[in-house]
Amino acid sequence: MVADMAVYRGVSAVDRVARRRARLLAAALTVWADPRARTTMTAVCAEAGLSERYLYESFTGLDQLLEAVMDAIAAEIEETSRAAAEAAGDDPVARGRAAVRAFMELLLADPRKGRVAIVESVAVPALRQRRTALLRHLAHQSALESRAGLGAAGRSAVQDEIGGMLFIGGMAELITAWLDGALEATTDEIVEAASRALLGIYR
Repeated sequence: MVADMAVYRGVSAVDRVARRRARLLAAALTVWADPRARTTMTAVCAEAGLSERYLYESFTGLDQLLEAVMDAIAAEIEETSRAAAEAAGDDPVARGRAAVRAFMELLLADPRKGRVAIVESVAVPALRQRRTALLRHLAHQSALESRAGLGAAGRSAVQDEIGGMLFIGGMAELITAWLDGALEATTDEIVEAASRALLGIYR
């Protein structure tokens, strides 16, 4: 117990573990997002500058590490989009546009996040179910936000959920094409089209 709580160069054992975990998460994002690289435990640990035993210090294996990367990206997308919508005020049109723009700007700032969460995760069998769950969660949040801002307008809660899935699923395909270079469009063009699509679904 004393050894576990030891302080080395002013850093506690708990903080050292946290720092190594952060390095592994950052390394996994870098390796996983590179279409030329194989996402292996060896590659991730080499990128992090850590031996493989440290991966097992925080994760049960590579799949759990990659799942943690996905969860972190999904949480950042949700938090960033919600903050932007709230800052836009009460107008539902402005809120929807602000949320979509915040999402796009997040991807522009670090395209690796979009590639990992939307594109590369499909190729990992163990993570496909988690990817689906995260997309459905974002779809549910979209449905709740749209109902709160635009009202029900005769729609049922099920219809709202269907609309959310259509919107998020469409956005996933749109972003995939954009990241792959199959779609040449500006951020403004995507934001405008996505905003119109969102309003069209719920109005």
